[in-house]
Amino acid sequence: MTLILRYFIVFIILGLSTELFCQDNNEIFKLSISEAQEYALQNNRTVISAKINVDIATKQIKETVGIGLPQLNLATNYQHQFVVPQLSFGSYLDPGALPDNVFITKNDIEGAYKQSPSVSLGVRNNTTFDITLSQLIFSGEYLVGLLAVKVIKEVSEKALTKTESQTKETVAGTYFMVLVLGESLKVLNESLTSIDKTLNDLVKMNQQGFNEDTDVDQIRISWSDLKRLITSVEAQREVSIKLLKYQMGMNFDQEIELTDSIPYFVSEGNMQYLVSPVFDLDNSIDYRIVSQQVEVASILLRREQSKYLPTVSAFYRRHEQTNAPSFNFAVKDLIGLSLNIPIFTSGQRSSKVSQARLALEKSQLDQSDAGQGLILEFENALTEYQTAYNNFKTNSESIKLSKRVYDKTLIKYQEGVTSSFELSQNQTQFLTSESNYYSSILTLLNAKAKLDRILEIN
Repeated sequence: MTLILRYFIVFIILGLSTELFCQDNNEIFKLSISEAQEYALQNNRTVISAKINVDIATKQIKETVGIGLPQLNLATNYQHQFVVPQLSFGSYLDPGALPDNVFITKNDIEGAYKQSPSVSLGVRNNTTFDITLSQLIFSGEYLVGLLAVKVIKEVSEKALTKTESQTKETVAGTYFMVLVLGESLKVLNESLTSIDKTLNDLVKMNQQGFNEDTDVDQIRISWSDLKRLITSVEAQREVSIKLLKYQMGMNFDQEIELTDSIPYFVSEGNMQYLVSPVFDLDNSIDYRIVSQQVEVASILLRREQSKYLPTVSAFYRRHEQTNAPSFNFAVKDLIGLSLNIPIFTSGQRSSKVSQARLALEKSQLDQSDAGQGLILEFENALTEYQTAYNNFKTNSESIKLSKRVYDKTLIKYQEGVTSSFELSQNQTQFLTSESNYYSSILTLLNAKAKLDRILEIN
């Protein structure tokens, strides 16, 4: 009975945990545009990849620094000799073998010679250990290389900044798209409600013989066209929401709600670029990246030039054997100094220096060209922004007028003063104005986001 009770309690706990987990997954994630951008900076895959590049560059610096620090290595070697060489010193005279107190003859002397034992010049099995401590004392290429990896890290950091800036602009553009499509859907659904009511009234009047079938058909066509347009905009909005989640690095099944609104973005307080801002080229992340590439090219030139310098290193080595032979001439402790002086390479070094110098000149030209291009990009973006703002103001007036005309025509039609054809025309005119209006809003907001990126305004 106790065991059953335990299983029952565990089952209840697991059920509650699953329910809570499902509630967390179904929770709506509310996002302002700044929150969406911040989420993307933490979860966007491209941004994460750029951060990994910075980490790699950091590790490369440590790797390069380590080249100039003391190096300790252990080498071991096992050897087995099938035949061990033997050294023999020949025969020798053994005085103890000579007879005592008698006259020694030639035969006695010859008999006193004995064969000396052989001496092994090695061992059949032996294991050796070599411990070597080395230190680089001077290397021009190493010193220049150390500068190079530090600059490469700075380049990767600036590339990360650029990626984050581009990601924020992209997220903002899609965020604006979702908002604009949402506002457009509201207007379209309001129009559909209005025309649906008109259609129902016409159908009833037609059943009583107060109007023609063509009047009803004309309005029904308008209703169908509007319904089809709403379906299309809804699909576009769903795709845009998925695109926003993708850009943010969020799962597609996570429900989100955008908390900012179109009126907030198009208010006069957010239109700070109506007065032409000042563009500082040195603050542009693109220009700073190009400038950093010039510095990299300069360091690479110095690296090639440093190869004319000598390299100096020192070492200490300890040699040990587990089974040393009787005659062992190996030195156990050894200290030394290595000097490598480049003398002649048949013009290879000179050619590499010339190539590096040309690469530096090319990068300087690229820097100058990039500067002019960025100034032109800023001026074009500013013109696009100001043009978009003028179009937005024009379309704001246009949608008000077309809505007023449509509402009056609808009243006249309900009173029997105008025709269904004129009502349909005015409705089409209003929907066109509505489309142009929201399109101009999206163009204006995208132009602002582009200028924010160019001017590095958060």
